[in-house]
Amino acid sequence: MQSTAELAKELLTRRKARADLRAFANAVDVPGKPVSDDPDEWMFHPVETSLAIHHSILLQALQETMETPYGRLMVFMPPGSAKSTYGSVVAPTWYMGKHPNRRIILTSYGSDLAKRHGRRARSIARQPAYKGIFGATLSNETSAADEWAISNGSEYMSGGILSGITGNRAHGLLVDDPVKGREDADSETVQKKTLAAYEDDLLTRLIPGGWVVIIQTRWNMNDLAGSILPEDWSGESGDIICRDGLTWKVLCLQAQCERKDDPLGRKIGEYLWPEWFSDRHWSMFRKNARTWSALYQQVPVQDSGDYFKRDWFKSYEKAPKHLRIYGASDYAVTADGGDFTEHGVIGIDPEGEVYLLDWWSGQTTSDVWIETQLDLIDKWKPQCWIGESGPIRRSVEPFLIRRMKERRSLCRLEWLPSIHDKPTRCRPFQAMAASGMVYFPMKEDFAQRLLRQLLTFPVGVFDDAVDVLSLLGRFLDQMRDARIPPTQAIKPKVGTFAHLLEMTDERKEPSRYRSLR
Repeated sequence: MQSTAELAKELLTRRKARADLRAFANAVDVPGKPVSDDPDEWMFHPVETSLAIHHSILLQALQETMETPYGRLMVFMPPGSAKSTYGSVVAPTWYMGKHPNRRIILTSYGSDLAKRHGRRARSIARQPAYKGIFGATLSNETSAADEWAISNGSEYMSGGILSGITGNRAHGLLVDDPVKGREDADSETVQKKTLAAYEDDLLTRLIPGGWVVIIQTRWNMNDLAGSILPEDWSGESGDIICRDGLTWKVLCLQAQCERKDDPLGRKIGEYLWPEWFSDRHWSMFRKNARTWSALYQQVPVQDSGDYFKRDWFKSYEKAPKHLRIYGASDYAVTADGGDFTEHGVIGIDPEGEVYLLDWWSGQTTSDVWIETQLDLIDKWKPQCWIGESGPIRRSVEPFLIRRMKERRSLCRLEWLPSIHDKPTRCRPFQAMAASGMVYFPMKEDFAQRLLRQLLTFPVGVFDDAVDVLSLLGRFLDQMRDARIPPTQAIKPKVGTFAHLLEMTDERKEPSRYRSLR
């Protein structure tokens, strides 16, 4: 038998759970994996993790949206962040319990996925804790996984977004994972069908004042969320006026923070949910620039790029021996000011082809990035180092020269005039890339980061690395190709798919490299 104190504590817990969605998530067993492989299994193991900070922010945004007339919310998070668990399983059961006689429609790319969400949500309504909080439980009259109700009159229905949900009205609409995968995401036909189903089938089911929540990872610039967001959306969170004329609350959480306005208050470079996901986990997905940018950073780019094309760039496993080395920097004078200081090192081979050799990026004070620049100078012994003249030069050069002398890290400095228009100043490097003369190191993490900036230029969130490459491109006419010592035989370069070809007096070149894909 409970003591008076225990009973009072339980009543307080129930009262808080009724009023607050976050408290509710802590008061019930959040369902994780089913206890068996039976597709109709209704019992689930509790989730393995506790409520993380990004879950709390998500639940708060969901509650505000569900309790606001014409509420609109978009949630973008990487795979595995439990956005569906809390958005499509926990949140609707709380809403149904708190608000009697309400109806919810949940849709996903397929009926099977929608049914799985419905089954997990239904399991919460079966729990004794749920009845203790709301005084309601699962109805015996309607209890199928894709269509069930609770005893206070609230109903839950789920189905595939393209299956045609008609004949039902709802107070709230949840759209979770409207796209199955890359093939569907890139299909213009599927894009149009998905948008039409959302506008013509789903929105018409809403009771006046009803709310809408879209939960997804971004796949394509023209996915469902992309067709609603402003065309110039670049990853920001907050209240955003969208193309449908409504103000949507957007909660965009990147796997690795790249924004100063991160909803979690993370610093640039910090990862999501570090108590659950290790850096090693994220590193597995960084290798594919397009996938990382879209699914994990929530900013999809065109597969081929715009100003720069993906298939222009080639890759190498090992740089040739005979290169003439150059370096360049784009300086961010203010630490943590939003921009990055970027140092890049390239090599020019005897044919004038460009190899990206080394890179450093950071938001630090000038004493730190000057030392890293000198470390690169000591390592690569470049012919010269290039920067931008004007105020940047005046603020950087005196201390830089002093430290070069103190460390004996001597290198000629070249300062190019400032050009305000970024696409214009990047034309020389664009021409080099379009000619297939730029090579990236396959196994270096910085190569994927640079490629992503190039493919989103000039509309991407970050372009500091592109600024470095534009400096190098503008200086190319003053760079000299490397020379091979006459005593050494000329050998063909070998790349991923290369094979040795016979060399003739005319110096045949093998088709030796593959493009970065």
